[in-house]
Amino acid sequence: MENYSIYRAYGDELEKRVRLQTFPLAIKLLEGENQSPERAERPLRDLGYHLQLCQGYAMSRKEGRTLAMFKEDMLCFEPIVGYGWAEAPQYFLEGYNRVPNDVKDLNAGKNYASDFPRLDTGKYCGVVSAPLTMVPFVPDLVLIYCNSVQLSLLLLGREYMDGHDLKCSLSSHAACVYGVVPSMKNGEYAVSIPCRGDRYLAGAGDDEIILTIPLHKIEDLLKGLRHVEKYGSKLPKNIRLAREPQQPESYNKILKMLK
Repeated sequence: MENYSIYRAYGDELEKRVRLQTFPLAIKLLEGENQSPERAERPLRDLGYHLQLCQGYAMSRKEGRTLAMFKEDMLCFEPIVGYGWAEAPQYFLEGYNRVPNDVKDLNAGKNYASDFPRLDTGKYCGVVSAPLTMVPFVPDLVLIYCNSVQLSLLLLGREYMDGHDLKCSLSSHAACVYGVVPSMKNGEYAVSIPCRGDRYLAGAGDDEIILTIPLHKIEDLLKGLRHVEKYGSKLPKNIRLAREPQQPESYNKILKMLK
């Protein structure tokens, strides 16, 4: 039997270091229904109703539940298309679903559809979500809903290994897609914004933003968080309003060079 204690320990440390308000969200895309954990709830089968995927994710990160969702459970088409559970309809590809509510014309709608992240059709058929601290499977990704100061600390931890900036593509739509698909394709971190569905139907907060962490990056992230804490970058952080505040010596050296 697989030992998931290492992943749960990652979740415990992330919660404590970043002072998270909801559980770090473990996500695994499923290639077959037999990959779903035995204890996972299925919305239509076990609850008797359909859900938006963002609602399923919210139930995991806020209520501590393990949910497996497939096409039959869905009310929203975006993860079905984005996760490759079905071919994208021409109606979507031609931009009609965004006209006239969100964009001015079909050209803009086509641009939206063209930019929309998608996985290869047929590779996956479902997704399971659970709190990382209780996870009963090996996740592909971890999604952290955080505020801006928490994100800043997480990005400091991420930058520890190589110093590079995080490059990402932002959209006002489909947080469940933008928070998952790009990282599944390129194996890198991503930042995404809770969409209208996530906010209006799943209760994402006005101050929340999403950081996606591929599983193979978590140990490096935690190494970075442990390191920067030694130099004062941690939470909670007291604000220091001071004249001529003290700066790191490297900052002072560069400032002298600029003068």
